[in-house]
Amino acid sequence: MIKNIFAAVTLAAFSTMVHAQFSWNKLPDVKKTSFKKDSFNIVKYGAVANGTVLNTESITKTIKACNANGGGVVVIPFGIWLTGPLELKSNVNLYVQKGAMLLFTDDKTKYEIVAGSYEGRSSARNQSPIWARNAENIAITGGGVIDGNGDIWRGLTKSAVTESFWKARVKSGGVISTDGKRWYPSEQFKVASETKRSMLLEPGKPLSDYADMKDFLRPNLLVLTQCKRILLEGVTFQNSGAWNLHPLMSEDLIIKNVTVKNPEYSHNGDGLDIESCKNFIVEDCVFDVGDDAICIKSGKDEEGRKRGMPTQNGIIRNNLVYKGHGGVVVGSEMSGGTKNIFIENCLFIGTDKGLRFKSARGRGGVVEKIYARNIQMRNIDQEAIFFDMHYAVTFATDGVRKVDTTFGEGTPVFRDMEFENIVCDGAKKGIFVRGLPEAAIQNIRIRNTSLITDIGAELILADGIVLDHVKFESRQKDPVVLVNNSSNIEINKPVYPKDTKLFLKVLGSTNIKVDKTVVNETTVTKR
Repeated sequence: MIKNIFAAVTLAAFSTMVHAQFSWNKLPDVKKTSFKKDSFNIVKYGAVANGTVLNTESITKTIKACNANGGGVVVIPFGIWLTGPLELKSNVNLYVQKGAMLLFTDDKTKYEIVAGSYEGRSSARNQSPIWARNAENIAITGGGVIDGNGDIWRGLTKSAVTESFWKARVKSGGVISTDGKRWYPSEQFKVASETKRSMLLEPGKPLSDYADMKDFLRPNLLVLTQCKRILLEGVTFQNSGAWNLHPLMSEDLIIKNVTVKNPEYSHNGDGLDIESCKNFIVEDCVFDVGDDAICIKSGKDEEGRKRGMPTQNGIIRNNLVYKGHGGVVVGSEMSGGTKNIFIENCLFIGTDKGLRFKSARGRGGVVEKIYARNIQMRNIDQEAIFFDMHYAVTFATDGVRKVDTTFGEGTPVFRDMEFENIVCDGAKKGIFVRGLPEAAIQNIRIRNTSLITDIGAELILADGIVLDHVKFESRQKDPVVLVNNSSNIEINKPVYPKDTKLFLKVLGSTNIKVDKTVVNETTVTKR
């Protein structure tokens, strides 16, 4: 048994934890797309594949003809097809053949400023290269590539790239920030960035008022708003000005065998942001991006709470993530809530964090009933399993946010989650949990897990955490696990190195149990 300086104490009502009961055999149902076999080749509508002729009109005519026919397949054949923004229509499957590339133009005048959504808020944006609104039964399939030509939109941080890359970018044109640490594609971008111009839409303010900051309003590559029955399969989406894939307030979404790429230096270069959607599957995909890879969102702050549309009933399985700020991420814009998400059989190789949950005061929203199993991670830069209510990044869409240190509608809630069979070979920390004084992170069970890390686990402002059969191979052995200002913590049958000096350190906490032994305000040494 674990030694401690107190005798065992029996607490009749030690554990009040309620962990949701569920079955992996009862996963969400997702409705599938179905298309007529009629095909429409863009060449027959005048498209030219030489990478220089702008084919926006030809491709648009093809999509409209297919839609008017009652649907079918729009064929993008072999070649490089330069185009401006394209709108998908109902019952259309945009089929990008293997060896074909849809390359979006670097002429920014072709992208209209529109009323859109970004980072969970209603914002002025440049029109996305591919978009749809209120469409039903739509798809992008094939084996080709869709390229957003993102470098025309992005700024660049000097510290994020090599010296030679930085010099080449500066030589290409653009302007340098006042402090010399960033490169901007234009003076307009620099002014908007350094003066922190707001892109938020305001009542009575016309879109023309945002024209002088157009370069700053980077488009997401694909935005599907209030759509139903969506399929993305087989295609490579890459090189977006901001987020790559952004389904918003949509339902019945299948993303299968897709590759999503953005350069590591791409600011806000998320892979997939599923926002306020229900009924979805993300499977057999590969992500290698400059920000969060697979991200769950549901609006931000008061606007997200008023929208009241949680992201729910999702399956994320058999995916491979290389670079990214997180493998699977919830937040920080989760004000409409998140629930019933099932994550399994995923690999994270070299991401900053593995399973990442983030929020902050003012967000509000409830994140619950998240289940993950059979996740393997390697060479994680920071934390393998991460919960934090103190996300302090400043967003371009923040505006004025009310921050209250008492529990209220702006208080985020994380609760009722189960993770099992998690393996991490290399990370700074295995498990990090940090709630708020007014809202502890509640009822998280982690079991049958192996963590090779520098630090084992830190549980701060947590309530009802169970670590069951967790193997810690921690380089720091004093302590392996820290519990601070928390309550109702159970650690059952832990495994840790034989030369551990101090397994558990407890500060300001109550009802801490290790192998049925209660520990209060003390430290626990090794077996």
